[in-house]
Amino acid sequence: MAEKFETVQWATGTNIYEVNLRQYTPAGTFQAFEKELPRLRNMGIEILWFMPLTPISAEKRQCTLGSYYACSNYTAINPEFGEASDFKKLVATAHDQGFKVIIDWVANHTGYDHTWTAEHPELYKKDVNGNFYDAYGWQDVIDLDYSKPELWNLMIAAMRFWISEFDIDGFRCDMAHLVPLGFWMEARAELDRHKKLFWLGECEVPEYHAVFDATYAWSLLHTMEAVYRKEATVQSLTTALEASAREYPENALRLSFTSNHDENSHSGSEYERFGEGAKAFAVLTLTWKNSLPLIYSGQEMPNKKRLKFFDKDEIEWTGEYFLHNFYQTLLSLRKNSKVYQTRAEQVAVTLVKTSAPDNIFAFSLKDGTAEEVLVILNLSPENVRFAITEDLAPGKFTSIFSGIETDIYTGKNFELLAWEYLVCTKNVD
Repeated sequence: MAEKFETVQWATGTNIYEVNLRQYTPAGTFQAFEKELPRLRNMGIEILWFMPLTPISAEKRQCTLGSYYACSNYTAINPEFGEASDFKKLVATAHDQGFKVIIDWVANHTGYDHTWTAEHPELYKKDVNGNFYDAYGWQDVIDLDYSKPELWNLMIAAMRFWISEFDIDGFRCDMAHLVPLGFWMEARAELDRHKKLFWLGECEVPEYHAVFDATYAWSLLHTMEAVYRKEATVQSLTTALEASAREYPENALRLSFTSNHDENSHSGSEYERFGEGAKAFAVLTLTWKNSLPLIYSGQEMPNKKRLKFFDKDEIEWTGEYFLHNFYQTLLSLRKNSKVYQTRAEQVAVTLVKTSAPDNIFAFSLKDGTAEEVLVILNLSPENVRFAITEDLAPGKFTSIFSGIETDIYTGKNFELLAWEYLVCTKNVD
């Protein structure tokens, strides 16, 4: 599938950090979060994704604070987070420190008391009785009707507001596949004239890459979870990743993660879903070809609790960031290696065969030069002795975590502890 839009250059080899502003600090404000920027930048974060910043509807609100995703006004700031001037300052400060900023955009539905329900009720879907409704049964939102051209114009104007007023760098588009592809094509064509933006679609539909630079890799997440639960084999990862490579455009970025706001609140933290394997699976999301890795608020500590979705439920920061160096090391690899800073069609991925295929998942990435990244993961709860059996050119490799240099070649014997991982680069003379 040919690309219709060019992805912004700074998105190559980048990463995303999802900010749950409500739960991030006791205050839950822009000002309080701004103090975290230097730490996150030091860790290697490049894109900050803020969950919806718009006010939340009062009608049919769930629990005390309601869902971020039940918007009452597309062109206003949720007072829970502060003033518009606070967000403007936060974006400017983030830009000064080298970040890009994207915001969550909920185009499929609004809350029940959104300003448009009074001003433009004709823009909403109605049931047989003429009442607003949501097709998925979500109790606090109602669906917009994209058969109405006026809706397209108003929605694009609302999105433009955040570009002109706050200088954001892109959108994460909620439930993107529920909105017609034609709308997104018109929206991107119009908004990219004002500023070249980054577009992340919450969907897993290959055709939507006609507009979106990145989509969700849920299939990888669910396969990893199944492997951990021993409901799928390690080889099933190969099946899932190869299917993605066939079905999606060659340069399509796939958002890969072990946690996000939905997974954490509704399914449990990555430690509930991956146990002691959480870091090994995180390595896979951070190193695979075409991966756009996502780190969720608190994973760097790590946060091991489910955060409430509709109430205040702060991340219980301890002042210790035990995984800061883990993420910093991997994100530094992505930033400094040509393998990740090169467009995907110029990078070759090879699945490296071993004598323990039921436990070990290994692959190498090459960019057409002498540079190579080798990743070996023990995706099992047992220590494994194994050998590389084929598909690896010999060379001296250096572990990115330990700095230890070793010769690696076909026939090389290894032992990895339960859930242990090896990420190394081939030395280039």
